[in-house]
Amino acid sequence: MPLDPAPASTPTPTPPPPVRFWPVDDLPALDPDPFLDEMLRDEPVTRIKLAHGEGHAWLITRYEDCRFVTSDPRFSREQVVGRDVTSMRPEPVASQTAGLQYIDPPRHNRLRRVVARAFTGRAMQRLRPMAERRAAELLDVMAAAGPPADLMEHLHGPFPIAVIRDFLGVDEKDWHRWAATGEALLSAGADSEERAKEAARTTRARIAELLQRRREEPREDLAGVLALATEAGEITEDEAISLATAIQVSGGHAVRNNSGSMMYALLTHPRHLERLRREPELLPKAVDELFRYVPHRNGVGIPRVAIEDVEVGGQLIRAGEVIYNAYVAANRDPAVFPDPDDLDFDRTDGPHLAFGHGPHHCMAAIMARMEAEIMIGSVLTRFPGIRLAVPAEGVEFQRQGLIRGPRTLPVTW
Repeated sequence: MPLDPAPASTPTPTPPPPVRFWPVDDLPALDPDPFLDEMLRDEPVTRIKLAHGEGHAWLITRYEDCRFVTSDPRFSREQVVGRDVTSMRPEPVASQTAGLQYIDPPRHNRLRRVVARAFTGRAMQRLRPMAERRAAELLDVMAAAGPPADLMEHLHGPFPIAVIRDFLGVDEKDWHRWAATGEALLSAGADSEERAKEAARTTRARIAELLQRRREEPREDLAGVLALATEAGEITEDEAISLATAIQVSGGHAVRNNSGSMMYALLTHPRHLERLRREPELLPKAVDELFRYVPHRNGVGIPRVAIEDVEVGGQLIRAGEVIYNAYVAANRDPAVFPDPDDLDFDRTDGPHLAFGHGPHHCMAAIMARMEAEIMIGSVLTRFPGIRLAVPAEGVEFQRQGLIRGPRTLPVTW
């Protein structure tokens, strides 16, 4: 008589990893975060505790895991609202009750459709010659001042602010005030909590005033698009303000620092710089690789919450648990990018994740790429002999901020 088959064995779940405190320290220049390197190599799905908030969160570092989590509707940003989750800073950069950052589809789709009206090909065609003229004017001033000069002061600081000012519709006389609040919004140090809160209040008031002005004086800029959408009842005033805040931060402060890091990378890779001089047609591809290569932020951004049990990378993420994805680690995943620490303009690997992935992929990516191409191309054309005026290790970088980048970038030519 045949024996009954043995009952199927139930796989033993992988025990959760220990919770690791991650201080997210300031790092030299463009050095990758050693904690992220270690996790990507040894424990790509782990648990962390950050400086602020309660409890712990999951952290994922592999490229495919990041793409999975950021595109799977079982992970919600909306569920973060109202929770005191472990995080890097005491105050959210944007409102948790409005805007694109903390909402899920289908509401997210509605807001994104409104903002997309400002990021059209026509809008970029209108912006590009204005941006090129602005870059030329700024480099004229730098040339007149003579070497040595600080590229952050002369180009990477004022240029993105000027572009986002034109895109938003901010008057030129106000741009320096907007730049200052952008810096404060992204301050991460414990002593900057009140400064960040005050910057959020100030930014909100300025954007509300700008939207009111656009209702009275319509124009084809972002403020005009948002003002029209609020009048039509498509979005609320709070949603419009949060959307404009997010674009100001990414379009001004983030581009300033990221583009400065790109130029630092080129100045410390002279063979790559020389190749771009010889092959200017390579610039768009080079810019894309620089976006992958440059660690544009410290730590992690906005988390998600699992709305049901989901397995990620062999670990069970239970409903209600918080999860962060590390795009800067995913961009150095050797399973996708061979020799990931090399700057390689000839890569044919998969697309990088510098602008995110899934429904929350950065809508301003097209503008950020355009700005980087204009800045780098303008500098190489105007100053073919440009080089650092100090040793590479003497370049001072930002401290205690969420976005990494040079504080100063002294050059000569």
